[in-house]
Amino acid sequence: MNDDLTALAARIDHTNELLTRMLAEVAKTPSTHAIFVDAGYLYAAAGRLVAGTEDRRSFDLDAEGLIEALIDRARTIFADSRLLRVYWYDGARRRIHTSEQQTIAELPDVKVRLGNLNANNQQKGVDSLIRTDLESLARHRAISDAALLGGDEDLVSAVEAAQGYGARVHLWGIEAPEGRNQAEPLLWEVDSQRVLDLDFFKPYVSRRTSAGYEASANRPSREDVRFVGAQIAAKWLAERGRETVGELLPGHPYLPGSVDQDLLVEAEGLLQYSLRGQADLRGREVRHPGRTHQRPGPGGRR
Repeated sequence: MNDDLTALAARIDHTNELLTRMLAEVAKTPSTHAIFVDAGYLYAAAGRLVAGTEDRRSFDLDAEGLIEALIDRARTIFADSRLLRVYWYDGARRRIHTSEQQTIAELPDVKVRLGNLNANNQQKGVDSLIRTDLESLARHRAISDAALLGGDEDLVSAVEAAQGYGARVHLWGIEAPEGRNQAEPLLWEVDSQRVLDLDFFKPYVSRRTSAGYEASANRPSREDVRFVGAQIAAKWLAERGRETVGELLPGHPYLPGSVDQDLLVEAEGLLQYSLRGQADLRGREVRHPGRTHQRPGPGGRR
């Protein structure tokens, strides 16, 4: 009997020793966090909060500065943890990066993931990308904490998937001028909630300068606009190459909204004149027997 008790005690001591070693190894392994940004939610909510509009064409976002601020905030919240990376989810026509998305993708510690953008400029497939990444990282123990900046109810399944593998999901929101801009079911599922306020976003969101141009002063001629349009087209072609142009041809006669807007803003900057609502300057009428149509000016349709 005593021999059995001695053997049992020895086994318990051995088990305790193994547990102690395992806990010591776990303690040596730093916690890891990642930041997941739904750019559609970010642009809409931050634009409304700071610039008073959800229309991306009406304001500029300093994405690099904002991402640094998000990383700093996470560093404060997860003090004993290291950053894996920032995941930036956005939409684009045929998943072709815009110039802004290319710039963001080149930032250190940032991974850009693109869903599609439909004819109504609505993101498609972004929520499923977030779920795939959250679940995969949690399953492989690559992260212990996830900071999720978003508000769509469709993200609930992504949160549940990550939590199922032991990760904690912390929802970050953007202050809403009125009411809420995040779905209640999402708020119910996460492990914690934080709201980033107006002061946090003010340094990184600004109204586009084109909004300040006077439409009644120094109005350019149509020849001026055509000349500027030719300059911008030549520059765009030199920077992007003919392959990029070829990728746009299936959408003829329309340019993707993001490209259209970039060209328009650049033209307005060179002209120092707003082309918004100036259909006679932005397009050139070509008359054929029985029909009239517009050829594009800067920022117009192809």
